[in-house]
Amino acid sequence: MSVSVQSGEGGTKVSGSMTLETAAVLLANGVTALDRGEPRFDLSGVADIDSSGLAVLFGWQRAARAQGLTLHIANPPHNLISLAEMYGVSELLPLS
Repeated sequence: MSVSVQSGEGGTKVSGSMTLETAAVLLANGVTALDRGEPRFDLSGVADIDSSGLAVLFGWQRAARAQGLTLHIANPPHNLISLAEMYGVSELLPLS
């Protein structure tokens, strides 16, 4: 499983898998982006996501709040929306 987290114009683009195998790298790279003041994450390139991916999103949200930033998750894949709804947490995530 591979994952890519790249900063660019308009925020940070995430592609690949957001699963148990990539969760630690994703969390760390996302926090680094937040440290640079980049609270917008584009998930249009995410192919797979599991509950570990949801945990990463909540980790990013906590890190953003700790820095006084508001996290924005753009282009969430359908499987992320379904997973968040299944766990009853969709209203807790800033999905747009």
